Amino acid sequence: MREIFKIFRIDADEANKILLAGNDLHNHDFEELIIGNEGQLEHFIDFNSETVTAPFVSFISSGKVHRLRPVPLDGKCDIWVLRFRSEFIPETIFQLYSSYHNNANISMKDEVCFDRLNQICGIIYQEYTFPSPDLSVLRQLLSALFTIIESERRKMNLNNEESKKIQGATFRNFLNLLEEYYKEPKDVNFYAEKLFMSVRNLNLICQGILHRSVSEIIETRKLTEAKNLLMTTDLTISEIGYELGYKEKSYFTHTFKKKAGMTPKEFREDISRMFS
Repeated sequence: MREIFKIFRIDADEANKILLAGNDLHNHDFEELIIGNEGQLEHFIDFNSETVTAPFVSFISSGKVHRLRPVPLDGKCDIWVLRFRSEFIPETIFQLYSSYHNNANISMKDEVCFDRLNQICGIIYQEYTFPSPDLSVLRQLLSALFTIIESERRKMNLNNEESKKIQGATFRNFLNLLEEYYKEPKDVNFYAEKLFMSVRNLNLICQGILHRSVSEIIETRKLTEAKNLLMTTDLTISEIGYELGYKEKSYFTHTFKKKAGMTPKEFREDISRMFS
């Protein structure tokens, strides 16, 4: 997906087209939030198949192998699909990975809560379809969606169950430390010592949840913030690199290109073309 953000709606006709076309197992390089008002969703993810009936929320993180099939129920289907790149909301993306690991689908019972989600999706869609949508407005509204969903998760006690399954508390503590120190040149030993655990055990937890090592997560967080700054500020490439703990512009550019497949300058130019 080249766009930073995208939203669309699936009705019964579109759902039937998807069913006829088929939808093989796949993964993608963007995050995906699905909010179902009517109908069902057949979802195969993490080697498990589940059918959820609206109202529901599903979140699929980048890289997850899965298959989605929207299904009309009593001839009705109404599903919002929001796709975005991780740099769009960099401050919350790893918390989302933790919260939805092995629990991608949530059946919602609170109609008032779900009405609010649906209303916000409508506002997002209206802003998105303007000739020149305001990315800051879209970002704030998307963050509001996740805040409301997380509030409902707490009421349903899902986070406590998740913590028992995947040592979520330790992982969230690591993420909190990462948010505090990722702009500084801190290595894996620093985070392990802060958490009073070995590097090996911290790596095992991170591999179990994100299938990435601690060092990979640190570099990904830096890259995500670099993209965000390139997209939303006028800071020079050198200034962005320095802010993220890279003392030399050449090393920052090399690291960015290795991870992103393009230089910071090329990324900024690419984003500018999308919204020019």
